[in-house]
Amino acid sequence: MPIVLAWLSARSLRLLHALGGLLGWAAYLLSADYRRRLNENAARAGVSVADRRAAVADAGRLVMELPRLWLRPREQPIADPLRWEGAELLDELLARGRGLLLLTPHMGSFEVSAQAYAERYGARQPITVLYRPARQRWLRELEETARARPALATAPANLAGVRLMMRALRRGETVGLLPDQVPPEGMGVWVPFFGERAYTMTLAARLALQTGAATAVLWTERLPRGGGYVVHALPLPVPLPDAKEAAAAGDEAAALAINRSMEAVIAMKPSQYLWAYNRYKQPRRAEVAA
Repeated sequence: MPIVLAWLSARSLRLLHALGGLLGWAAYLLSADYRRRLNENAARAGVSVADRRAAVADAGRLVMELPRLWLRPREQPIADPLRWEGAELLDELLARGRGLLLLTPHMGSFEVSAQAYAERYGARQPITVLYRPARQRWLRELEETARARPALATAPANLAGVRLMMRALRRGETVGLLPDQVPPEGMGVWVPFFGERAYTMTLAARLALQTGAATAVLWTERLPRGGGYVVHALPLPVPLPDAKEAAAAGDEAAALAINRSMEAVIAMKPSQYLWAYNRYKQPRRAEVAA
């Protein structure tokens, strides 16, 4: 497998995206469970048939672009064209000298987002990103090596990782996470996501409220025909309740606000959301619940 990944890492983004489109359709056609989940989740959100079909191919492109993104030399910038929209928002938030929480849905090239931030802003304010370690040892080691880059640290999705992120925000650094990721049992609440109850992390809102960090959305759009990426930075569409409101309303109100924000962002480009992600599953048991 490492030999195959190394070979893929040297291919052009255009070729990888072409192969990825085929991979996406192969997964869709060969797995009834995958096909059912993608269609049910997309239909729940009112996604058109055309956007649903585009999402099938884009899921494969997400997988195939990873070797090129992960296996390039550690100090080398992202090899493909990259432009920003909304960078002035991050400039403004970073100028405040406080911690910054960046929320990224399972959308577009979300692996690019943290690396793009680290390249542009890391020397000024480094970033720590939350990740869930893979079960396979070889893939877990690859992820840890590939994601550790200058001004980019990683934190596992457990209590130790939460502490790392809390400390980073209190030092005035940046933290990134995927708020539509299903958290372990005891670390979330059941609130609607596209009209269906989904177990939703409380961590994102708690990090912001307990540290006073500014909050924004960061997501990366995949351009067609291997044309590179556009990194979008935008304000949270639905503001979080303030500390007093959150204390009165509980975790549900803040988690719901984040879900509503993610819905609004996903609606910008539903063809690039990972609809096959098992968003409505029961949470896994955690050894230590936060």
